[in-house]
Amino acid sequence: MPDKTWHGLTSTLLGLGYIGRMPGTLGTAAAFLILLPFGGINMIALIAAIAAGTAAADAYAREKGESDPHEVVIDEVAGYWTSMYGLDVSFAIAAFFLFRAVDIIKPFPVDSAEKLPGGIGIMADDICGGIIVNLILRFVSWFFFADGFLAVGGYLGV
Repeated sequence: MPDKTWHGLTSTLLGLGYIGRMPGTLGTAAAFLILLPFGGINMIALIAAIAAGTAAADAYAREKGESDPHEVVIDEVAGYWTSMYGLDVSFAIAAFFLFRAVDIIKPFPVDSAEKLPGGIGIMADDICGGIIVNLILRFVSWFFFADGFLAVGGYLGV
């Protein structure tokens, strides 16, 4: 049953986190669907999601007595939006799959960020994962489409 407090509704995306067995994927899908009509994410929306999400997740986790309740999905929104910040919407699907992989595998430093206390830890691992995905996508874009190795190779006749 969804928590009807501001922090319960915010941290679970209006109860979306209670649906199904893969709340993280569902939260990321919601972030994807919210992002598409806007053609990307702006800094104000990203900061608002991070700030509100951190406060809400912290209050909700304390209320539940759990360190990271599985139904909290606002962290996936903030993480996915971080992965897309400053990128063209054409990267949205690649960012979705890369972000889910990073969120599941939790490579360093994502695993370390997850250990931070309260709402900061709930949000930090996904934001850190989003930064990693953002950097990967920027590198791939540069390498294949801009002035990276393959573009230089074209100038050299390779």
